[in-house]
Amino acid sequence: MEFHTADTLDIRLLAALEVDGRASFSRIAAVLGVSDQTVARRYRRLRDRVGLRAVAVRNAERLGQDQWMLRLRCAPAGAAVIADALAKRPDTQWIGLGSGGTEIVCMTRPRHPGDHDDLLLGKLPRTPSVVEIRAQQLLHRFYGGPTGWIRKLRALDDEQIAALTPDPDPEASAGPPRLEPEDEPLLAVLERDGRAAYPELQRATGRSESAVRRRLAALLASGAVYIDVEYRSELLGRPVAAVLWITTAPSALHAVGEALAAHDEVAFASATAGPSHIVVTALFRDTAALYAYLSGPLGRLEGVQHVEATPLLRSVKQLTYRPGGR
Repeated sequence: MEFHTADTLDIRLLAALEVDGRASFSRIAAVLGVSDQTVARRYRRLRDRVGLRAVAVRNAERLGQDQWMLRLRCAPAGAAVIADALAKRPDTQWIGLGSGGTEIVCMTRPRHPGDHDDLLLGKLPRTPSVVEIRAQQLLHRFYGGPTGWIRKLRALDDEQIAALTPDPDPEASAGPPRLEPEDEPLLAVLERDGRAAYPELQRATGRSESAVRRRLAALLASGAVYIDVEYRSELLGRPVAAVLWITTAPSALHAVGEALAAHDEVAFASATAGPSHIVVTALFRDTAALYAYLSGPLGRLEGVQHVEATPLLRSVKQLTYRPGGR
């Protein structure tokens, strides 16, 4: 894949999609002060060169579904194969290879009650290359999910964000977040392409276009589903990613998590049940910046007792699976 570095307009386009991944090119263009054709051309270039995708994500926290962070210690020869196999599963996200290629970090989101047991008690223990399995349940998200990292670059002002934020649909019920069996054909399309046009969604679901519009608006309004943006962090000058396993004093857990959420380096932070109390995914310009963060902003947080850093050698999966990873 040809390497591409984002310019200011690219970053503003990504930020706009983070606000509303289904916003039309004309709406984005009006907010950014460029032509529709420019936005369309930039979008296609980012899609082709750096893997930009907008996809629907089921909001496990809002739906009351369990999420787990797995750490798999593997024989070096088997780690990449196992990571690719995990990436093909629909119940996994954010898979990376770390620790010199001997560790896999993987977030799982079981869709059915038996999925977690099947993976942790069935498939993984029977895999010869897996030496050790550590599973930590995610308890409370401090940052990430519907709140994207690009907004920390402050590429858009408040007025532009407001202009891109979807208008409330009076016909969309903002009731409790819930997915129905009949939503599956709709989500199957949106999980491949969150910008799929309504005629395509109509064909996939067999519903009228107005019914599809209402149901998608209801899913988004309730928080059951959100549109997320996938891209290579190298695009934004952050080629170094690391997972941080943080131990805190119990009384400081929430305060530390809230503080981490405000750090520009932090793309994801969640409280966990397990050996560590908080897991963080953070992005850096280089290893020197990682060191500066560990010894500076993170190290100075009151209540932090221990930090283990796992630099990622390669991202295997973000939101969607692509053979060969990134």
